[in-house]
Amino acid sequence: MMRIIRKSTLLLLLAVTLPVTASAQAVLAGRWKNPKGSVVVRLGPCGNAICGVVIDASEHAKDTARKGGTANLVGTRILTGLRPNGDGTFKGQAFDPKRNIRAPARVRLISQDALEIQGCAFLGLVCKEQRWTRIS
Repeated sequence: MMRIIRKSTLLLLLAVTLPVTASAQAVLAGRWKNPKGSVVVRLGPCGNAICGVVIDASEHAKDTARKGGTANLVGTRILTGLRPNGDGTFKGQAFDPKRNIRAPARVRLISQDALEIQGCAFLGLVCKEQRWTRIS
């Protein structure tokens, strides 16, 4: 019995530490804009996962982020640790600079040019979903 537990624990640890495959990175890699077009995020590899960093934002978005406690919106990592979940989604963490909240996130590629991003805070009681559009 102990051997079975050790083997399954080892397999789980290996699965968690394996890097995100190049094909998974390629699927999400690129520049994406939020629904309002006020924020542009670059998705790409960071360590053994995929992350999203704000590379451009409107003055209004920057001001809103400042009011929420994020001094510099451009350069802020708003998606971290995205890894394939095995069901066509990626799971990781999201940061909402407007509310200064970090929450578990799920990202799903809807089409080659559209992403659905969902973040849920407060034990999953408050969720927000957005569709982002690829711009390159």
